[in-house]
Amino acid sequence: MDIAVWQIVLLVLLSACTILDSLTFVIGLNFPVITGTITGLIMGDVTLGLAIGATLQLMVLGVGTYGGASIPDFTTGAIVGTVFAVISGQDAEFAIGLAVPVGLLMVQLDILARFTNTFFLHRIDRNIETGDVKAVKRNVIYGALPWALSRALPVFIMITFGQDVVNFILDEMPDWLMGGLQVAGGILPVVGIAILLRYLPTKQYAAYLIVGFIAAAYLKVPMLGVALLGFALAIIYFKQNYYQEVEPALAGERARGKENEDGEYED
Repeated sequence: MDIAVWQIVLLVLLSACTILDSLTFVIGLNFPVITGTITGLIMGDVTLGLAIGATLQLMVLGVGTYGGASIPDFTTGAIVGTVFAVISGQDAEFAIGLAVPVGLLMVQLDILARFTNTFFLHRIDRNIETGDVKAVKRNVIYGALPWALSRALPVFIMITFGQDVVNFILDEMPDWLMGGLQVAGGILPVVGIAILLRYLPTKQYAAYLIVGFIAAAYLKVPMLGVALLGFALAIIYFKQNYYQEVEPALAGERARGKENEDGEYED
């Protein structure tokens, strides 16, 4: 099966919209199950697209780009995998095998897009200093271009020139570039977490932060376990503070009045 020009155009636009939607959470195109289904609709096999997208969705449940972290982009992988599966007449397993390296490749391009976007950020800073509101709005829109191109351009190349392009990029990309992107990818989450801690009441709840750090770093507790531990501590903290505030209030009401027929205290 050959892919038509109109299909390439729609798929490239879809890939650009998915990353922009992931930044705004307006439609939900950033979910592989949704993107895979739409890709299957464009390619003429909705069932296969849904199966591929749903499988990839299971791989990213509970994973998010919190704190500036870059994660494998299986949404773009769902697009490329579904396209090649339909073209070659293969099944979902073939598409999943192709979608995984595509998602890993998108991690590097996601980091590159983040750094490229700082160019427009610095322009916005200068516009704020001069009070040019229109320029600020204009550069905010311009800032979406690196994000859109980081997905649209690779998808265009992959579906136009074939699967070998993906393997070639992964194999031939210089070690210094891969290493630099990996270092940047490791720094970005740390910077993001530091920013979050800066605005959270960290000093007040430092003990909880230390408990979570020990559980993750030394006890090697999985993230789900750390999250459940934090949830349990939050329940304990809530109950302790709730009763500390409610019991004195009830005692004061008892001292001021007597209980009525509805079980309430009145003067």
